[in-house]
Amino acid sequence: MSQWVSKNSGILVLVTIAILLLSALQITGILPIDPYFSMGLRWLGLLALISIGISKNKLTTWIFISMILGIFIGYDFPEVGRELNVLSKIFIKLIKCVIAPLLFGTLVLGIAGHADLKKVGRLGWKSILYFEVITTIALVIGLVAINWSKAGVGIIQIDNAEKLPDIAKAQGWKDIVLHTFPENIAKSIAEGQVLQIVVFSILFAVSLLLISESKRKPMLTFADSLSTTMFKFTEIIMYFAPFAVGGAMAYTISNMGIEILKNLLILLGTLYIALIVLVLGVFLPIAFFVKLDIKKFWQHVIQPLSIAFGTASSEAALPSAMENMEKMGISRQIVSFVLPTGLSFNLDGTTLYLSLATIFVAQAAGIELSLGQQIVMLLTLMLTSKGVAGVARASLVILAGMASTFGLPDWPIAAILGIDALMDMARTAVNTLGNCLATAVIAKWEGELKE
Repeated sequence: MSQWVSKNSGILVLVTIAILLLSALQITGILPIDPYFSMGLRWLGLLALISIGISKNKLTTWIFISMILGIFIGYDFPEVGRELNVLSKIFIKLIKCVIAPLLFGTLVLGIAGHADLKKVGRLGWKSILYFEVITTIALVIGLVAINWSKAGVGIIQIDNAEKLPDIAKAQGWKDIVLHTFPENIAKSIAEGQVLQIVVFSILFAVSLLLISESKRKPMLTFADSLSTTMFKFTEIIMYFAPFAVGGAMAYTISNMGIEILKNLLILLGTLYIALIVLVLGVFLPIAFFVKLDIKKFWQHVIQPLSIAFGTASSEAALPSAMENMEKMGISRQIVSFVLPTGLSFNLDGTTLYLSLATIFVAQAAGIELSLGQQIVMLLTLMLTSKGVAGVARASLVILAGMASTFGLPDWPIAAILGIDALMDMARTAVNTLGNCLATAVIAKWEGELKE
């Protein structure tokens, strides 16, 4: 049976796509099909996909199948779907417990392992320069997109039972700078302050470079052993990824429903179009410019991208991204420096979303912002978007803080919550793609990418 499925997998995929399209047409009301017949078609198509998954037996394949399964459960059995977010919560908890030791081990090894402060400095300024240029372009694309679509214009106030994150008083630039540095590393780890962990690890690694080799070597051996162990730990956790992705999708669909209000659909479409422009208009030309093997790169980023999209967490995709970038031929020193740093400084999808969403809030509230005011917002976001945790919905905290800073109301943000999960998946996938590309670009510059 498995051999037959393997030989005819192409035909099965085409049949499945046709079945899913028919089902989608029924859901949207375009094609009048009996709902129960449509449900039967959906689950028949899913069985075909599962048979393909069994024959392929690859983690990435199962993640995509689980995403579709989650959508079906959320739509057809919403009561069940609402309970399945526990699966994604378990996965995120397991991943979060890996992040701090993985960041510490890889950053210390990546920096102190060079034994060359000049090289570390060169990597640092190249990475930060690249991150700043790309995130600024992303912010501008977001501003242009939302001013073009005017998604928030004419929106009506929507009641939403879900509470916004608790926001303290608006932070000034001093608070933002102070928040970057850890006062207690154990507290930073417990609170999941990624930027503070990165800063501590970098300072720790630079300190190691300044001591004698005899005293440095045991710590480097420990860091190497720690990071290797954490990668194996991650491999074990990844077997749970399909369940987590399916549970997350089921929960999202069962709570949101398929029908979304017009303005929110326009906002969602605006974000996706803007992200596509960023990928095709910025990422792709950069890849061509540095003469990157696009096919090889895509083969190595597809797994972390699918994890990022399904879980809406950059942190969840980080271990897989690091592992796959090494498999692609990039040295561990580059990977362990650029990817963790990018998790705090190079969230291209999130920065684009923040500029877009902030203007959407103003449009929904009927507040017209001048070009000068929008530029001030952009400059503020350039600071506040740094260090946004790679966890689902962390950007909502920044968005609500921006609203408070510029005197915008909260209720449009509450409306955004309805589709935030779908937006979060897309922007997080772009975050991961952007970080993987940045790693490949820096490796090319440094001549540490094996062709």
